[in-house]
Order: sequence, then C-alpha cells, then structure tokens
Amino acid sequence: MSEIPLTSSVSKGCFVFKSASKKRKRHVGVGGYLLDDKGSDRFRICQKLWETVQMNTEVIQDQLNKKVLDSLAEFIKKPGRGCSSDVWRQRASEIPTAALMLGVNVPDHAMTFRSLCNLLQDSVTPFVVSVHAKECAAVKLLIQKVLEQLMGIGVSEDEEQEDDTASLQRTQCTISALCQWYKTVTKKCTQVSPQRNENLTNRPQSLPVVVIFKDFEAFNSQVLQDFILICSRYTQELPFVFIFGIATSPSAIQHRLPHSVSSLLCIEVFHSLSCTQHLASVFDKLILNSQFPFKLSSRVIQVLVGIFLYHDFSVKNFVKGLQFSMLEHFNSQPLSVLCCQKQEALLSAKTLSKQNVERIRHLPSFMRYVEAQEPQEQVRLLTNDEHVKEVCEKLLKNLHKYHTNYYPILQCLHSLTSSLPKFPLGKHIRELHVSCIEKNLWETEEYGSALQLLGILAKDELVAALRKCAEILKSACTKRMQNVLQQLEDFIGRLEALEGVSSEDSSGNGIISGKMEYQRTDLFQLQKTLLEKESRRTKRMNPFELLRSDVIEFIDSLVREYLTPAELQPLNEVCYYSNSGVLRQRLNVTPRTSIQTALSHPFYYLQNESLKTDTGTISSAAPDLCIVYKLHLECGRLINLYDWLEAFVTVMSAAEDQDTNSEEGGKFDSLKHARFIQAVSEMEFLGFVKSTKQKTDHVARLTWGGC
Repeated sequence: MSEIPLTSSVSKGCFVFKSASKKRKRHVGVGGYLLDDKGSDRFRICQKLWETVQMNTEVIQDQLNKKVLDSLAEFIKKPGRGCSSDVWRQRASEIPTAALMLGVNVPDHAMTFRSLCNLLQDSVTPFVVSVHAKECAAVKLLIQKVLEQLMGIGVSEDEEQEDDTASLQRTQCTISALCQWYKTVTKKCTQVSPQRNENLTNRPQSLPVVVIFKDFEAFNSQVLQDFILICSRYTQELPFVFIFGIATSPSAIQHRLPHSVSSLLCIEVFHSLSCTQHLASVFDKLILNSQFPFKLSSRVIQVLVGIFLYHDFSVKNFVKGLQFSMLEHFNSQPLSVLCCQKQEALLSAKTLSKQNVERIRHLPSFMRYVEAQEPQEQVRLLTNDEHVKEVCEKLLKNLHKYHTNYYPILQCLHSLTSSLPKFPLGKHIRELHVSCIEKNLWETEEYGSALQLLGILAKDELVAALRKCAEILKSACTKRMQNVLQQLEDFIGRLEALEGVSSEDSSGNGIISGKMEYQRTDLFQLQKTLLEKESRRTKRMNPFELLRSDVIEFIDSLVREYLTPAELQPLNEVCYYSNSGVLRQRLNVTPRTSIQTALSHPFYYLQNESLKTDTGTISSAAPDLCIVYKLHLECGRLINLYDWLEAFVTVMSAAEDQDTNSEEGGKFDSLKHARFIQAVSEMEFLGFVKSTKQKTDHVARLTWGGC
C-alpha cells in the first residue's frame, strides 16, 4: 500500500509550501518597509503621527462621552441607589437599571465601556463587572463571571480541590456566596483601595455592585430573566445596579424581558452622542487641522466616509482606515519624509538625497511649477540640485501657509452656509471640504445659489453669521487672518450703526413702502404700474443693501483667494494620499470574490508550481476543496452527489496514475469518500451549496459563476 501524502487534504489543516527559489527570504519588520537613504526617518515620522491619531481619538472619545458618563455616575450615586437605607426596604424588589443607548456603531462601544468602568471604579465603587453575551450562555456561567471579576479569583473545575483561597468550585458560585464576600469586604473597605479614592472609604455602606451588560440584545432572554429574578431576591443584602448597553432602542428591554421581570427594574434611559457627531469631531481635530501634516484627497475621504455611512457607522473603523492610509502613504511615497511639522520638513529639505531630488522633479505639481517659470529658471530647476532644495524649502513654506489660511476660511464659509435652506454647499463641513479640494468651488452652481441666498439675509441674520465667523478667525494665528478679522469686525460695526432701516427694507424682499392708492384699473395698467415700481426698486438700493452687497463680495474674494484646490499647490503629493483604489480594495473587500479566486487559482496563495494549470483544467495536486469547487462549477442548479463523487475520485486517481476500476484503484475508496464528504461540508459552510428536499441524493447550488 503506497504512502498517502499528508498534505493532500485541506480538511486536515493549512499547509505552507516553500517557493522554488533556493534563497530564503528574510523577514522584514514594519520599519524595514519605510527605510530610506536617511535611515528610518519615514518610519519615525509615521509612528509619531500614528501615536498622535490614537491619542487624539481617545481624547475626543472621552470628551464626547463625558456628559453621559457623568450622568451615569450621578445616577448610581443617587440617594436610595446602592445604599442600605429604608428606601431599599420599601422598594426591595426593584433594581436600579440604566439603559445606555449607544447606537449601532458596535465597534466603538468597547472604548465607551472601558471609560465607564474606569470612571465608576475611580469615583463611585470598586465593585464593577462587565460581561459579554458570548461568555454567558447559561445563568451559571453568568454568575460565575460576576464572581470571578468581583472577587478577583478563578473558578476551579475540580470538585475535590481543597484550596478555597486560590479559587472557587463551581458549586460555590452562587449569589449567597457573593453576599457573604460583600459583607466581609465592606467591613474592611478602608483597606481595599485607600490610595484610589478617599471618598470611597468614607461611605463603607454605600458601595453598589454594578453589573454592565455590554451587548444586551445578544444575551439569551431566559438567562437574563433568571439572573434578574435571582438578584431581585438579594437587593436588601446586595445593592445591585444594572447597566444595559443597547444598540437599537429602549423597546429592546420589553422585547427581551416579560413584564413580570421588567417590573423588577427601575429603568432610566441615557443617550450617548450620535456617531455622526463623533465623526465630525474627528474631522475637526485630525483632518481639518493645519497642525496635522498628513492629508487625504477628496476621493480617499469619499471612500472612508462611504464605508462609514453605508456599512458600520463606526468611528473606530474610520480611524483605522485613516491609519492605513497613513501607513500606505509613507510606504509608497519616499518623499513622505517631508510630511511632518514645518521646521522639521525644512530641515529635511536641506538634506535631500540626489535620488529624492530627482523624485521631486518628477512630481506632477512640481512639473507644472517648472513650466510656469522663466526659461533660465527652468534650466536651473532641472540641472541644479542645490537650487531645487532651496526652491523646495520655499514651496514647503507656501504649502504650510496655504493650509494655515485654508481651514479658517473653510470653517467661516461653512458657518455662513450651513443654515441656508436646502444646504446648497452641504450640511457637514466634510462635504464642503471635499468640494473645495477637488475643484474650483466658485465655478459650481451650488456656490452661486449659496451667494444668492446670502444676498437676501436680513440685518440681524447677517450680523449673527458674521459674528460666528469672527469667533472662528480669532483663533487663527497668521497676520493675513487677523487682517480679515479686522475687516469683518468693521463690517459688523457698520451694519450695527445703520439706523432707520425697517425690517421690510433690511429683509431684501423689496416690499414697497408708502400708501397705495386704490383705484379702478384694468389688468394691463396694473401690470405696467408694478413693472415701473419694480424697476425703480432695482435701481435704488438702500444703505443696508449696498453694505450687504459689499459683504458678499468680500466673502467671495476670500473664497477665491484661499479655497483653491489642493492639487494646484506645488509639492502637494508630499502630504496628500490619493490612492483611493488601493484603499477601497483593502477596506471595502468582497469576501465571496476573494474566496472564489482562492479556490479557482490556489497557486497564487500556496505558491506551489504543481498547481499551475491551463484555463478550464483541474489540477489533481490541488487541495480537495479546490477540486470539489471546480467540479461543482460544471453542474447545474441541482448536483448529484454520486456523480460529483465519481468525478472527484477520477481526478484523485489521476494523481496516483491508477485506474478507478482496477483493484488497486479501489483500495482507498473509503478514504477518498471521507475526503469528499469533508470537502462538501466545507463547501456548505462557505455557502456554495445546501441540502435540498427535492432529491435526497442531491444538493442545491447557491452561487453562479466563478473566477
């Protein structure tokens, strides 16, 4: 009997085949991909920016959740909540419960619960438990998890273990055991965590036991009911407080729990900020910030925002996409060594290597800059490396100045137009930002509509809008922005100084003042009179309308000067990542297509020369799953299992140079049959086939077409 190859079935595991080359590839670390002629500068800059993104996102998360987390802490600290008073005796069966509405952005919930646990343990109580549904399939497991986290010891599966100090036995995992432990600990509460918070030691009898259900909807309803019923019987001894993390709506509590159980809970609902507000804060702090040197092109922003809006609403995944874009930019662009703060970038420009200087000459934006220069200057830029370095320093200064002036004006324009009817320039600032960096904004119809709507604002509305712009520009540090601020304040003063302007005149609606004479007239005469008055109104503008027109012209001049597209700036490729195709391919993948490609062309994944085949043929050396997959592509909607098995055995016998009808060819029919069943099971698991009731010896095909 010939030896059966151990790597012939994918059902036995995943196997690695060495490539045909004799030289073994050396493993390259993360920093190895970002090494250039200056060492690890790119890796260092990328790592620094990566840490900045992580730190800022955590700060933003804490700031946004501060209000709701503080409200939760106050709810738990309320009199009668978690204390041994008469209130607990009067409402002995009710458990204070906070329904925390977090939204459908489930990946972001972990950070919120981590901040909540830290806050409660630092300022309210050390007895905080957080549980997941996947860890609590039964009531015993749920109680066991609660005891493990509270008591800080493990649970032993050995019933004969005598060392009770190290761990608990499963039979000892009861709420009554927790009561005894709680009474013992609260008597010695001053010794539990005196260094953490002195306020906890002043109230040894008022420390609630907080149980956080992170994914309330995922819990088994019967497990929740039993746990709540058990805990309600111990409320006089254990001051329980529940926190339900809910992703949908408060009605999920009524759907999961019957009235007899939900009536035991004293529920209060808490709402966290929406994920869109969280995303807007991330945009303001990271992307729309001149201090953050790494930038995204309009198409990359659209890809990231599209994944956010149409897939998961997860800001955490959005930040991961931003970090991947950063890593891809620093990996693929050697000139990203200049993507750093202004002073560091200028120092790096002075020490550019000859190879990087040549790369600068090949940048499209730098080539456009060279074409706009005089012939003598063009020759110097193409031949003199030192001159290129000097020009590069000047262009980097201009690029940083462009960003410093761009973002304040962008925020001012958004403040002016975000309250206009139908939002001609977008409701969110990210929409306006995308429009500005990809084309000339003033050439669009939406911009013209926005100016027309601004041109009919009343005096009070216009003054309020200009005051918001002035507040934005006060934080700008450039001299040019301070000059713009002075001009805005001058306009505000002139508008407020206008007196005698009625609401009708300032609204710009052209309501004709004066006493109208009522007399009999025909339709033609009435039309003529109205046209004459309309022409007189358009010819004569009151002082407010003249000043308002000057304000609109001033705003338009700022837009045309400072909100030019980023791609027109020389050396923009240094800090702007624009490869949206790679980003979409990596982040917005299609699993089915990838699986079909792997099953159809296993050579590209396993790197085994024997797996190379012509189009339409099946390699007998391929894994079982690949053979079964290719054979099923030749079938219709219903696949006969026996015919499928015969085709599989034929292919496998070809690999062993045996005849399927011979005695030697049939020795391993049972083994081949088992391998076939395993492969079909994997096909069913992947969703390619399913069992059908139409014919017992057939399976139904679920997909069509293949790679």
